[in-house]
Amino acid sequence: MWEERFRTPRMTLPQWALHAPQKCVLKSSESGTWEVYAWDAAAGTRRQVTSRPHGTYLTAVDPSGAEIWWFADQDGDEFGIWMTEPFDRSGPPVPAAPELAPGYPAGLGFGPAGMALAGRVDDAGTQLWLIDRKGDRQQSDRKGDQQQSHRKGDQQQSDRRGEGTATLVYFSREDAAAGAISPDGRLLAFSHSEHGDSRHPAVRVLRLDGSTLADLWDGPGKGLAVEGFSPVDNRLLVGHERQGRPSVLIWDPDTGVTDELGLDLPGEVDASWYPDGRALLLSHQVRARTELYRYDLTARRLQRLDTPPGVIAAATARPDGAVWLSFSSGVQPPQVLDLDGTVVVAPAGPTPPPGAGFVDVDVPGPGGTIHALLARPGRQPPYPAVFLLHGGPEAHDQDSYAPDVSALVDAGYAVVCVNYRGSTGYGTAWRDALEAAPGNTELEDVAAVRAALVANGGVDGQRTALAGASWGGYLTLLGLGIQPELWAAGSAAVPVADYVAAYEDEMEALRAFDRALFGGSPAEVPDAYRKANPITYAESVRAPVLILAGDNDPRCPIRQVERYVEQLRGIGRTVEIYRFDAGHGSLVLEERVRQMRAELDFLARQMPPD
Repeated sequence: MWEERFRTPRMTLPQWALHAPQKCVLKSSESGTWEVYAWDAAAGTRRQVTSRPHGTYLTAVDPSGAEIWWFADQDGDEFGIWMTEPFDRSGPPVPAAPELAPGYPAGLGFGPAGMALAGRVDDAGTQLWLIDRKGDRQQSDRKGDQQQSHRKGDQQQSDRRGEGTATLVYFSREDAAAGAISPDGRLLAFSHSEHGDSRHPAVRVLRLDGSTLADLWDGPGKGLAVEGFSPVDNRLLVGHERQGRPSVLIWDPDTGVTDELGLDLPGEVDASWYPDGRALLLSHQVRARTELYRYDLTARRLQRLDTPPGVIAAATARPDGAVWLSFSSGVQPPQVLDLDGTVVVAPAGPTPPPGAGFVDVDVPGPGGTIHALLARPGRQPPYPAVFLLHGGPEAHDQDSYAPDVSALVDAGYAVVCVNYRGSTGYGTAWRDALEAAPGNTELEDVAAVRAALVANGGVDGQRTALAGASWGGYLTLLGLGIQPELWAAGSAAVPVADYVAAYEDEMEALRAFDRALFGGSPAEVPDAYRKANPITYAESVRAPVLILAGDNDPRCPIRQVERYVEQLRGIGRTVEIYRFDAGHGSLVLEERVRQMRAELDFLARQMPPD
């Protein structure tokens, strides 16, 4: 059954065109790989837009509904260009702006009349480009290039249709991200970290000529984020952290006036606009689950919307008053629903089997109460347990559908998901606590939860393993080195294994993140990196290790994994490596099945559940 949970198709929440809401794009795995689909909600028709060996992970539809955008990288390495093609498939895909060299994407926002603001990152820094699509199309029309043709002899002419022109409006050595364009096409909003801390960015609004209209920054340790302009005017919705937890405010960059809205909700809030600009759709995260609210901006009234208990991965308010949401829980597979529970759209194929349910665990820890989620196998305790650590670190485990959790539970393991210090969802102080000692701080919390579950008889203290991907893979390798007495095995997917080598090879945006997290680069604060580096503790590792690594990974590059494996093998430790042809994970379902099978086989050999 566990393989069915990976193979059964799923899809994301559709994005709809602001001025043609029946035209939507979404991502679906129904082909066996996550790809982009165009969906006409009125006609009920859906077509596959992309078909690439490693899948496609970024897409959008322009406000007019005329064009679909998707990001073309190479072999899953996240380095590439934006492509566009007509929604109605009347022409081939072309580069959105041919003069732009490939780079890592850093946000995309749309404006009127074919305008787009696109972020691009390379080793030099971040660039924001204003792309004009409509002007170039008008020029093509004047040349009589309206006729569509798929004949080979017309291919060169077709390839030029719709190519946009691009103007550089911003550059910085520091991290930045494109945000939004105002509905009148006059203003460009983006986040930046010119103050040197990409974990807590500021927000700036530019005029079209690149000059600054307004800046908003809340000072050290308090980040801001562009959530979007109102659909009807130039009010900008901004995420903030002024009360010690993420929430939202409305900022008028023309006047400088901000409205914090006075929201009285205990958890973390993000938001989007209703299409008429008169209300906000709020997503409220609290204790690993989600609630939805409608906030009436005129009446200043908060209304809770009726949604099932679980996690809403995304939600959107429609012009007809409907709200679409992508919902799941640990047991219930993901679905795209309306508020009344009606399925809005579903992928072709069978429904995934139910997943493993979670129970909440609260444990006193060195930095406060630690919240964890526990999934239990159908047997009597004490259970052999896998502590499955989330990535990020700016993320958190939730009561959502997780095929990997269910696969481990089916195999006879309890699964413990710890929202350690460093996780989102529990306020900014909790999230930023790891800055004092990255890696070590999180693992103190993991050890505290483990000790509590062993003490109450729920977990077998002789059979506990660490596992995780990305930051969770990093914590797995670090934990095996600094807590060798606690763990019988470790499985780390796409991990940081040698932090210094990873910093040398990773994408620039992640170097900026690391500098903000550690207080500088490895050359500037070498002791901080040494204390947080898994390879520092290679001699202390006792448990067998499995590493799953992507050959084209720009986030946790392969060279630093190879260095760690060589180090462990050189001192006689048991380490296995599974390499795959993709980047930071895989969008191919069968590859995900192969990776899960490798992990289950490894755990069965090193820490049998029976």
